[in-house]
Formats: sequence, C-alpha cells, structure tokens
Amino acid sequence: MLVRVYNTLTRQKEEFTTVRPGKVGMYVCGPTVYKPSHVGHMVGPVIFDTVARFLRFLGYEVRFVVNITDVDDKLIVRAREEKTTVQELAERMTADYVECLRQLGVETVTDMPRATAHIGEMIHIIQALIDKGHAYAAAGDVYFDVTRDPDYGKLCNRDPEQLEAGARIEVSDKKRNPGDFALWKGAKPGEPFWDSPWGPGRPGWHIECSAMSMKYLGQTLDIHGGGLDLQFPHHENELAQSESYTEKTFAKYWMHNGLMKLGDKKMAGSVGNVVNVRDMLRTFPAETLRFVLLSTHYRSPIDFNESSIQQIQRGVDSFYRFFERYQRVTGGSFYAVKAPTRFVAFDLAGAPSEFLAEVSRLRGTFLEAMADDFNTGAAIGVLYELLTALNRFADARHLESPSAAPEAKAEFQRGVVVLRELAQILGLFREPVTTAKGGNEELVKSLTQLVNDLRGAAGQELPRDVDGLMRLLITLRAEARKVKNYAVADQIRKRLADLKITLEDRAGGTGWRIG
Repeated sequence: MLVRVYNTLTRQKEEFTTVRPGKVGMYVCGPTVYKPSHVGHMVGPVIFDTVARFLRFLGYEVRFVVNITDVDDKLIVRAREEKTTVQELAERMTADYVECLRQLGVETVTDMPRATAHIGEMIHIIQALIDKGHAYAAAGDVYFDVTRDPDYGKLCNRDPEQLEAGARIEVSDKKRNPGDFALWKGAKPGEPFWDSPWGPGRPGWHIECSAMSMKYLGQTLDIHGGGLDLQFPHHENELAQSESYTEKTFAKYWMHNGLMKLGDKKMAGSVGNVVNVRDMLRTFPAETLRFVLLSTHYRSPIDFNESSIQQIQRGVDSFYRFFERYQRVTGGSFYAVKAPTRFVAFDLAGAPSEFLAEVSRLRGTFLEAMADDFNTGAAIGVLYELLTALNRFADARHLESPSAAPEAKAEFQRGVVVLRELAQILGLFREPVTTAKGGNEELVKSLTQLVNDLRGAAGQELPRDVDGLMRLLITLRAEARKVKNYAVADQIRKRLADLKITLEDRAGGTGWRIG
C-alpha cells in the first residue's frame, strides 16, 4: 500500500520510503520532566504511537524512540523550589509520564533514553563539530556557529536573521553571532555537571536529541516527529548540528503535530493553563482522551474544552453499547475477538452480501485515510460508519432473537472482526473499561442502599458487585410490574437514572448500562 507523508522540510506530501527496506526508525522528542504530565504532553506520543501501529500493520519493523530530558534549566529551578535534587525530581516526573503513556495506550515505544545517560556521545559530537569548524569553545561554554551552515533555516523556510528576530534566543557576550546556540554550558555553583574537554558543565538542549537519535537509529532517521512548537529553535538547531557533524541527511521526513489549545493559547506550563493528565482521568476514561487526540488530523490544533470532550464521550459510549449487544448476540466478548494484526486483502468469499460488500468498502476507506498522511480524524469517522452498518444489520436480521439465522450471525461476526482490526490500528478498545464515575465501591454502596430502601433488606446478605446488585434490582422491578405496582417500577428506573444507570427493556429481557 502506498503511504504518503507530509514533510515539513519540503512542505508537500511525499511517497514514504525508508532508509532500510522494511524497517522504520522514528524519533519523537519527549518531555523535560520537571512537572507532572499535562494533556498537551500526550498529543505527540498518542499520534506517533498510532503512526507506528499503522506502519507495523503494513509489515514494517518499527523502532520508535522517545527521549527524556532529565537535565535542563527548568529542572534545576524546579528542584530548588521543591528542595530536592534534580535526579529525584526527574525520576518522579518520568514515572508519572510513563504511567500516563500506559493509561493512554502508548505501547509501541521501543526505547526511552535519558539525556544524562548519553553525555559521552554528546561530548564526542561537540568535539567533532569544533574540529570541523562548525562550533567554538568560549570560556567554558561551546556554541554552534550558525554562519558556518549555509542551509541554516531550511526547516522553517526562513533566513537566520528572520529566525533571530522572531525568537527568544539566549543572550551571551561569549557568542560570535546572536543566533549561535549552546552545545555545552559551563557549570554554575550548585548545578549538576559532568567533566568535559571544556571544563565541567552540562549539555545544551538541542545536542541531546542529536546524540540519542543517532545512537539508536543511525545517522539518517526515517521520521523525526514532535510538536509544531519544536520546529524552531529545537528542530532547526538539531538538524543543523547533526548534518554538519555527519554531512548526511539527518531525517527523511519531518512530521509536526498540531498543539493542544485551551481557549486561544496553546496548553503549556509556561503559559500556566495546563490540565494534568491525572486530573483529566478523574472525569473521563483514558480511552476517551485518546479519541479526543485522534479525532482531528494530526497537523491540526486540538481545542480542549469540556463540551467537545463530552460529545466525544457520547460517541465512545455508542461503541460500548454495541459491545454489550455483541455479547448478547454471540455470547462472547468483543475484547476477545481475534483480528489480523498485519494487512491482508478482505476476502468476500464468492458472491458477497450487500453487508459484507459495505464492510469491505469501509475498510478500504479507513486504510486509504491512514495511508494519506495518517489521517486519523477521517479514519475515526469511518469507524463510526462501520458501527452504524453493524447495528443496522443486527436490527434487520433480528440477531438478538433466538431464531436468528446462523448465516446472518456469521456475516455479522466477520464485520465485527473488521471493527476490531481497525480499532487496533488506532489503539482503541484494547481492554474493557470501567465507565462508572466515582469508582465501583461508591456505586455498590449506592445500589445497596437502593435495594435496602425498596425491600427492607437491611441485615440480609446482598451481592457485593455492581452486576449482582443490578440483577437483583431488575428482578425487583419485574416483580413490581407483574403485580402492576408501576410506582415502584418507575421509582427504580428513576433512582437508577440519578446514578447515571440506564435500563434497556429488550425482547430477551432487561439490560442495563452506565451512562
């Protein structure tokens, strides 16, 4: 399948080919770990995790590297504020970041190197740049000389003077040129430091990524990704120093994701408008947040507001309701459905039904969207279309009826396998989720109280799980309706609705769902 990728460097979509046939080396800039992870930190990892999933689906072997910046000015300042060490703070915030990635289903990262473990590689590159005349030492610091790189500015498509005028560049009287950037910073009292040929100090931000990416992926990467805000100065400087060092192309494709916005500003610690991931997950399931991050094209900004998230949550809930329906139809769990993890053509098996022809068409549309610059927003739209087709088929063939035709159930199962296959590419519906807000313990307590109120059951042995209590309440409601005590039956439904539990009367009995 032909994949096309928008390359920031050339400002156009290009056919995707790799340095080594069948293998992809992808590097994405990770966080400076000085504060808990906020929602904006999750945009890039979720997007590029999905890129990795799709490329693996197409048969590529993907090595996906995300770095951790664990030494930096921000870390030093924050550690002083918290009266702790830079190392302790970095360890704690890295653990928070990794746990947030886990909850959001970022599972494809193969390497997560830390800057402090690669000081030797950075010193080697810096010395080589000095030897080549691209960098110079100045009173304990080392700077990259932007005037020695005739291509400097090509990633942003601007000349060095424009870049200098439009950016906050660190001022120093040690520099030859205002736009020169630090490769090595001489140590200040009380700061972490490492020995080097230029004296004790620590690396500059940009050299970290050059050293780590090339160590793990070679001198030419297939994909270098990151947020749009990293294009300058970080990626521009990274590109300049790397190509000056190797005299080779540093990255074939530069991919920049749009930023998370809160109001009219990007979400960032420096702006002070962040929403921490842990706080977000107290209100919405992690899967909903992943949906949010994938519901637009990755190059577009993401507007973070509660009303749009609630709307997406309602859409996610429609999938959960379908999974319950699937279990009623087949007796099995959607999460146990086995689906292909590598691309194979969809076999229509002779004369196809209209339903399977539609499933095949939607599958093709989904894969075409992903192959066209990883358009996850369009792909999710197709996922909803497939959900509608499955529900429509189940209705038309009365699949929840005991007399449903086995052939129709078999067709339905094939459609569900495709839904599972495509969801896997997006990293969705990996495992069952708990949709009860406030946790099961609180819900069990509320349901127990409701049962006690309705039947005077205090002191009796009651089920200790949500499902058991709900079966008991459904039985109580059925008994009330049987004797025409509609007031009690309505009270049960109303009080369950107050707990965000919906009863669904069906031909085969009454079901329930949260939400």
